[in-house]
Amino acid sequence: MATMLEVAKRAGVSKATVSRVLTGNGYVSQETKDRVFQAIEESGYRPNLLARSLATKSTQTIGLVVTNTLYHGVYFSELLFHAARMTEDKGRRLILADGKHSADEEREAIQYLLDLRCDAIIIYPRFLSVDEMDDIIQSHSQPIMVINRRLRRNRSHCVWSDQKASSFHAVSHLIAQGHRDIAFITGSLDSPTGIERLAGYKEALGQNNIAVCNALIVEGKWTPATGAAGVETLLARQVPFSALVASNDDMATGAMKQLHQQGIRVPEQVSVLGFDDTALAPYLIPSLSSVKIPVTEMIKETISRLIFMLDGGEFNYQQTFPGELIVRDSLTAGPHA
Repeated sequence: MATMLEVAKRAGVSKATVSRVLTGNGYVSQETKDRVFQAIEESGYRPNLLARSLATKSTQTIGLVVTNTLYHGVYFSELLFHAARMTEDKGRRLILADGKHSADEEREAIQYLLDLRCDAIIIYPRFLSVDEMDDIIQSHSQPIMVINRRLRRNRSHCVWSDQKASSFHAVSHLIAQGHRDIAFITGSLDSPTGIERLAGYKEALGQNNIAVCNALIVEGKWTPATGAAGVETLLARQVPFSALVASNDDMATGAMKQLHQQGIRVPEQVSVLGFDDTALAPYLIPSLSSVKIPVTEMIKETISRLIFMLDGGEFNYQQTFPGELIVRDSLTAGPHA
């Protein structure tokens, strides 16, 4: 394997010059840089990234921790796409670590990225508590940002969307349109997002003097199949409903298909509403109404804050990104309009 000294000899420069070219520290003429890069290509030299990071105190990487239960969905694809693109725009590389199935494994994934000397870390948590994440942030010098959870002690280190409020406003819209019997397919109830969206649904009913009917609530697992299964369960209970809210678009899609197979027309007989406003929502038949969670804006703010922190800046405020109800063809007025 070629060494830096061999590259220097081939390029006709000193080893220190090769080091300056690779680290970007100090002035080197463009002609010299071209010779060094040509020598690197010809020799097959591969720099020792760990050694370089120890010398420069920077790996030019940002770590991202996400539990693998999110990987299969359209939502995660959008999250990862924007995180990778925006990290690249900042001249850095994104490294993904799997948070797997527990708080301990999420913590291990964070430690893995710290051990890789990532300059900064983004956490999209599912299992770690708010207090545990606050402790992690305060225990490490690398900037750490948390997406989609509201921290107590490190408020400037989180970017979040108020899932409960978004659900509340969406269900309130259905009620204002004349719906009273509103079914709800939850997300996984070990997920903070799933819990908050269910809470918003219940609060909207309560504030409009509508009793919560447990027979109209079924638990889903974020997948189209569980959305379809949820409709089967609801219909088997024989409790009528004029509107159905699913806690994400994947489940709403499965629910609409199952309603169609049962000969129930959307929206004429049942209005359907999802969450996340995924890219396919406008192209379904009928097009799916959904609560848009501004993932792109949240990722952009998160990475901008991390870069600002790496440059020595400080924030002293918390930022939330409100959801937005996008009304399409899957909603119509209810029987009490």
